[in-house]
Amino acid sequence: MPWLQLIRWQNLLIIFLTQLLAWAFVVLPCSPGILGPVNFLCIALSTALIAAAGYIINDYFDIKIDTINRPDKVVLGKTIPRKQAIIAHTVLNAIALILAGYVAAQAHHYEWLLLQAGCTLLLWFYSTHLKKQYMSGNIAVSVLTAFTILTLVIYEPVLHGQFSLPVFPSGSNSSMPVWVLVIYAYFAFMLSWMREIVKDMEDYKGDDAEGCVTMPIKKGLSYCVSFIRVLMVLAIVPLAIVAVVLGSRGYYILPGYVSILLIVPLLVLSFFIGKDFTTAHYQRASRMLKGIMVLGVCSLIIYHFQSYT
Repeated sequence: MPWLQLIRWQNLLIIFLTQLLAWAFVVLPCSPGILGPVNFLCIALSTALIAAAGYIINDYFDIKIDTINRPDKVVLGKTIPRKQAIIAHTVLNAIALILAGYVAAQAHHYEWLLLQAGCTLLLWFYSTHLKKQYMSGNIAVSVLTAFTILTLVIYEPVLHGQFSLPVFPSGSNSSMPVWVLVIYAYFAFMLSWMREIVKDMEDYKGDDAEGCVTMPIKKGLSYCVSFIRVLMVLAIVPLAIVAVVLGSRGYYILPGYVSILLIVPLLVLSFFIGKDFTTAHYQRASRMLKGIMVLGVCSLIIYHFQSYT
């Protein structure tokens, strides 16, 4: 269905799954004061709708580039009129703000709504300006990805102010849940940054034709490979530290999961990424990074049962 393709329904499902697992296995055990089931659903739907609107507006301004890079996947302007797309973008953002506003009103913190409003504006600015710039577009998307998780920290007062250093893992340590969310947000940020660079490498030809100044165009593909490997190290080192610390304290399931399903795939990808310089190769690398992101989110299940049993 063209509309589902336009809003990237698979990515929206991952976004919803990320927030659902973070809420169910980190926030909910803390007896949240605001984010009960109904309010969480409002925030999760708000996040997904803002993301969907972002995909629409991104394709709206990227028709020429997408026609060069992936002509068989372009639906905007063909099966979906551009005017309908703009209307859908506006409606989705409006509904998202209403849902988030409903939750913010219950907490009497209307300023929280600035988060969703800021995300909608940043996605618009990304599509019109940042996407074509060196590095800034990649970082903007990565920040938005991290806020998929950090939104729960902002909208749940139980977690506010709990930034003392934790003793992990311990269900009695009140600072642990917020730190878990921060760690997962960091991991999401780093992997999203890597994936955005890989996608720029994949879209090199179309971006170059439209005068974009992305990292592959300004620095070259070999430089991008080296930069991605640096980001991989920055993602792997904290994971390795957590695995070693947990293992030294007698917790083996989560460290094993992190080592085998997160660290090892990242190490494999660090070698794989530089073996070819074709579009198909970068598409495979992008899918691998998305898979690692999903595995990272699913580790929240292991965290929960290891920490609260």
